Amino acid sequence: MAIDNRVAANQAPPLVGHNVVLSDLALSEAVTRHGAPEVLDSLAGLGAEAGTAEAREHGLLANRHEPELVAFDRYGNRVDEVRFHPSWHWLMERGVGHGLQAAPWQSDSPHAHLRRAAGFFAWSQTEPGHGCPISMTYAAVPALRVDDTLAKEWTPKLAATSYDFGLRPVASKSGALAGMGMTEKQGGSDVRANVTEARATGVEGEYTLHGHKWFTSAPMNDVFLVLAQAPGGVTCFLVPRVLPDGTRNRLDVVRLKDKLGNRSNASSELEFHGTWAQRLGDEGRGVRTIIEMVAATRLDCVIGSASLMRRAVAEASWHVGHRSAFGGLLVDKPLMQNVVADLAVESEAATALAMRLAAAVDDAQDPHEAAFRRIALPLAKFWVCKRTPMMVAEALECLGGNGYVEESAMPLLFRESPLNSLWEGSGNVNALDVLRALSREPEALNAWLVEVGMARGEDTRLDRAIEAVLEQLADVSDLELRARRLAGQMAAVLQGALLVRHAPPEVADAFCATRLGQEYGGTLGTLPRGIDLRAIVDRTTPTPA
Repeated sequence: MAIDNRVAANQAPPLVGHNVVLSDLALSEAVTRHGAPEVLDSLAGLGAEAGTAEAREHGLLANRHEPELVAFDRYGNRVDEVRFHPSWHWLMERGVGHGLQAAPWQSDSPHAHLRRAAGFFAWSQTEPGHGCPISMTYAAVPALRVDDTLAKEWTPKLAATSYDFGLRPVASKSGALAGMGMTEKQGGSDVRANVTEARATGVEGEYTLHGHKWFTSAPMNDVFLVLAQAPGGVTCFLVPRVLPDGTRNRLDVVRLKDKLGNRSNASSELEFHGTWAQRLGDEGRGVRTIIEMVAATRLDCVIGSASLMRRAVAEASWHVGHRSAFGGLLVDKPLMQNVVADLAVESEAATALAMRLAAAVDDAQDPHEAAFRRIALPLAKFWVCKRTPMMVAEALECLGGNGYVEESAMPLLFRESPLNSLWEGSGNVNALDVLRALSREPEALNAWLVEVGMARGEDTRLDRAIEAVLEQLADVSDLELRARRLAGQMAAVLQGALLVRHAPPEVADAFCATRLGQEYGGTLGTLPRGIDLRAIVDRTTPTPA
């Protein structure tokens, strides 16, 4: 029999033509559970577009054609512009158009933040890099609210669902994007070690900045929130990219970072030489002013990592459902079923926690929800983001050599997988933040106890894990040394409680057996006998529309 080498046999077709929202049962059930059916319905169009071949292609192209720094124009004038491939703008236009930036802050929907979180989760699966400017724009609004005048000036533009790229005065634009600049080369997470200097101009609230920022993503954004040393201490400032009179503010883009992860987003290093800025909040209160922005970006770190997990397990389950080896489809092999089912359990646990946190933002005025968010956010940021690289690597392996080539998108997911554990505070920073919440805000621990207590008595392994956390907390002798262990335990228990209450029994059983019980084999794909693996695999595999 002649073989036609021009036709590839036994290859899985591209994962396209599915609705990224509606075919994800863990996501759609969480949205309905915490919101309403109409919230899910409103995301159907986004989900359909995210699953198209066109979206997949734009995601690949945006990373293949990296942004380019243009420091000078043809005449030698300093312009500090970044040029992006058209696929970047395609992705951004739709992300903003779907209201994934600051739109929830001006919405009267009781589930606006949940809807936005689910949309961000689904749309980020097209390509993770462009989620950065969208996330920072979302996070900027709560920080702006410390100054009513600045908030009224900027929020409508940041919340607008119009992507209006280019350096022009914000008054002439139909929409705007925000960024942030906190860390410096000598301090990193220790922002109180910042040396950038803010000098008062003599006009109330106006300063010039002198110094640098080590990481500032998306330097073509319209406005940035920046920390600098004022006479009264570390202070937050609002720095527009273009001044109201149309002249460009002095933001020198020194270079674009050659970084691990996505290549589509322009992460930059900036220098300030008399850069005009407006004070946001009081002098010396910069960290407190920007803390709500940090909280919002940490939420997006959790959502972004859960999104990477979901895309990875979707690709893996799709591949094994179409690829044959050793006499049958891979999905019918018991060991492969075990691996994919375990990947699905990890993904569903991350999704459930991310959507629960987003719902807490919608109910921020409720004392329990506020306290729950205070403790659950650093727990989730620590745990979900830490679990992502291991999980994505295992998913990539399901595709074998096919998963190691760029066209599969799996290498991008793998390179991106450590990012969210670094962004807005590393694992240690978040583990220590958990201790800070426990020691200073007793209502935070109570909120965790109430939340996990709703599932108490439903699974003995969960009950034992809750008791183990309480035993850890009872010994305060070396809590800082044990902060990571404690944070991991508390986060896993919280995930287990959510799954026991809301997930199918086989998913909750698998999670409690391996994350809370004694059945963990040291790697994914070690679910014990007796679990309905095929049901979990079928639940997680995308279905064409």
